[in-house]
Amino acid sequence: MDKRSLAQMAQRFRDAEQRAEILRQELAVAIRQADVDGVAQKDICEATGYTRQQVRRIVLAGESETVAES
Repeated sequence: MDKRSLAQMAQRFRDAEQRAEILRQELAVAIRQADVDGVAQKDICEATGYTRQQVRRIVLAGESETVAES
């Protein structure tokens, strides 16, 4: 592995991290929308692989963002 190859691999990793962060945010929005649409928390957990606690935190974080925007 030479320096150039290592730098390219590191850049690919940083790019993947950035894409993952964007997707994480999009998934959080989708979870909040599913909650608003009345999808059962159990079903959200099954679809995402998240625990009920994780889903609650995501939904509650969205509610606090909405209050802050008002």
